Amino acid sequence: MTDQNLEARGAGRDGAVVAWILYILSIPSANLLVLVGLVVAYASRGSATGLAAQHIEAQISLFWSVFWVSAVLWGLIAVSAVASVLLIGIPFLILFGLLLLLVSIWFTVKSVLGLLALLNDRPA
Repeated sequence: MTDQNLEARGAGRDGAVVAWILYILSIPSANLLVLVGLVVAYASRGSATGLAAQHIEAQISLFWSVFWVSAVLWGLIAVSAVASVLLIGIPFLILFGLLLLLVSIWFTVKSVLGLLALLNDRPA
């Protein structure tokens, strides 16, 4: 590979690849590796250029959007759990649990697509 091709790919590509892989592995690790992936993304942010910088920004944005949606859903699950004592919260508890599962699946699929895009030199 020539020096021009390496420059076109951008510095920080390795960090972006590692962060995407850690995001993908977050499900089997009970979401602990996503925090490591976020740290890697923030650490690589300053030195990344070009396509790698765009992917790192996408990783950070994806994390925070999923974090806030999940936080709201966990709050709604807590309220539904309390309301289930009166038997009115059970359907909502199931609904919010399923939505949380869908958000988790969406996060994983988005991470796989992001990794594939980076490996094919496409934007996230």
